[in-house]
Amino acid sequence: MINLKKVGLTALAGSLVAFSANAADLSLSGGVELTYVDTGGTAINEVTGNSYGANSNMAATASGDVGFGTLSMTRGISQTGGLTSSFQSLDMGDAGILSFDSVAGAMVGLTANDDLLPSAYEEAWTGVSGSGISGVGSTNVIGYRNTFAGISISAGYTNGEGAGATAESASSGAGHHGSTTDIYISMSPIDGLTIGAGTSTNTSSNLSTNATADTDEVVAHVVYSNGPVSVGYRTAQSDSGVAGTAGSEIEGYSIAFNVNDNFAVSYGVQDTTTKSIAGSTAVTEEVDGISAAYTVGAASVRINHSNSGNDGGVTGTDDETTEIGVVLSF
Repeated sequence: MINLKKVGLTALAGSLVAFSANAADLSLSGGVELTYVDTGGTAINEVTGNSYGANSNMAATASGDVGFGTLSMTRGISQTGGLTSSFQSLDMGDAGILSFDSVAGAMVGLTANDDLLPSAYEEAWTGVSGSGISGVGSTNVIGYRNTFAGISISAGYTNGEGAGATAESASSGAGHHGSTTDIYISMSPIDGLTIGAGTSTNTSSNLSTNATADTDEVVAHVVYSNGPVSVGYRTAQSDSGVAGTAGSEIEGYSIAFNVNDNFAVSYGVQDTTTKSIAGSTAVTEEVDGISAAYTVGAASVRINHSNSGNDGGVTGTDDETTEIGVVLSF
């Protein structure tokens, strides 16, 4: 994902929305990313065509005082003109921040905190696996964030797994569609140390005839930074409520080092064990990845290489991905 650099541009909200006479700040940001991607292994996804590509994105962010807080909204636009993200939040000071994530905001809960291990660029599993945690998601999610006595809370709720509205007669069961609730709590008991944990419950999975329970997920992090070095440990678990679908246990760690103000490197490992069900054998996917990033002003050169063994929980299947990107932001 392109990191967008904010640039100042001020306008009257009256020119943006006819029903408001309050002043607002509008900022436009964007970037262009040129990439080289190469894949290999036995996962049958090796790049055989052109490995080079380019991507551009633009974001418009507006904010203004609405009397009892500051309202902010962001809209992301792809190079083809499509909407890549859409989310808004209301900062009420000590009362916290309310948000509504329409598309791809990843603002709260486990979705926003699925993998917090230190990294110079990408997570160790990028391109070959995943974090193993879904959380509340990023579609039609009501969120809340606040800090109380040094404890930060990030929570979210959505119904129907964030799906669009459907008529009651078309819903599963007797008009029920389930919901997802999600909360993540973190604190920094001493300088440089951050610990956090969260849980998510999706009741949508237990409404069909082939389901047995809710889908439950938990994740926890411990991250410590001292000078240029950051280290982290992560553990997670996902128990599927769908009959015949195995849950998983996840463990990972990483170390990142800022060589100087411009250059950083990192190394990470993640093991994901697919649990044994119905007589099957538990399989552990083993992932490791190395990242590096060099930044000068608004330009960055970033490299990531990831490997996986027993990819996707399939014994004997391996995968690897190398990505080199050059990013220019404005």
